[in-house]
This record gives sequence, C-alpha cells and structure tokens, in this order.
Amino acid sequence: MDKKALIEQWFLRYGDEIYKFLVYYTGTADVEDLVQEVFIKALQALDLFEGRAQPKTWLLSIARNTAIDHRRKQRLRKWLLDSWLQDVRDERKTPEEWLDLHEEQHELYRSLQQLKPAFREVLILRGIKELSARETADILQWSESKVNVTYHRALKAMKGIWQFREKGGFGDAVKAR
Repeated sequence: MDKKALIEQWFLRYGDEIYKFLVYYTGTADVEDLVQEVFIKALQALDLFEGRAQPKTWLLSIARNTAIDHRRKQRLRKWLLDSWLQDVRDERKTPEEWLDLHEEQHELYRSLQQLKPAFREVLILRGIKELSARETADILQWSESKVNVTYHRALKAMKGIWQFREKGGFGDAVKAR
C-alpha cells in the first residue's frame, strides 16, 4: 500500500478521534485546518513511523504537537499585531457559535482551559479519549507512573474547579441556572 492510501485509510479510521482530541485540547470547535495539518505531517513523516506504537497513538502525538505549535503561533501573532488591529480582529466566538455548543461540553471546555497544560493533556488523553497509561506515556513522552500521578492530580484539580463553579464561581453563567 502506498503512503497516500495508508494516510487516507488512517484519516477515515482516526480522523474523528483526532478532531475531537483537538477540540478538547484547544477549547474551540474550529480545528478542521489543524486536523488537515496533522495528516499532512503524518504523510510527510510516514517513513519515520516505526510501528512500535499504534497509528492512533502516533497521530495523537502529532496532533498534540500541532496544537502546541498553533498556540505558539497565535501568541506570536497577537504580540506582533498593533493594538488597533487586535481590536478589529476578534477571535472570540460569536453568541450564535456559543449557543451551538452543548452547555455541558461548553463547561467542560472552560474547565479544561482552567487547568495547567500537563493536567489538561493527561485528562484529555486518559479521561476523554480513554487511552491507556502506556499510550498516554508514549504520546507525552513521560513514564507511566508520571501519567498516573498527573492524571490523579488533574482529576483532583478538575473536581476543585467544578466545586468552585457549583458555589457560584466564574460569574453569571453558573448563577443563572
């Protein structure tokens, strides 16, 4: 099977998983370009894929690095733009886009964004994507014990965020319930 056919097969098999991972990781549903970038990078690096990990694990590693690079580029772009350009170019969602998101997912996205990056990564991979500790360790290039400890701490931090929200934290969105 040629490279292009293999990547197309992986796209059909894992494309939704990569999309969902990027949505959780970035906190935005507008990740189609990032998904495309992940599979382009996979095609370009296919010769480096040794088969020691599952294709899904390898693709999730690429997705994670792509999202990190994307975030860095966004920060650099924001820093370089003049203040008047920043006011004109508003990357926040419109009210209609926010309404399209299911409220529970919206709260999950907001909660995940409150966590430090390591907690967010391990919660997405272990808790949401349901990867094993070994797969998560491969993606994050950590030991399995670090994955397990970080996952436990991340769950505790997430519980704290949810308890804070239940007590009326984070403004009117919770108080309006």
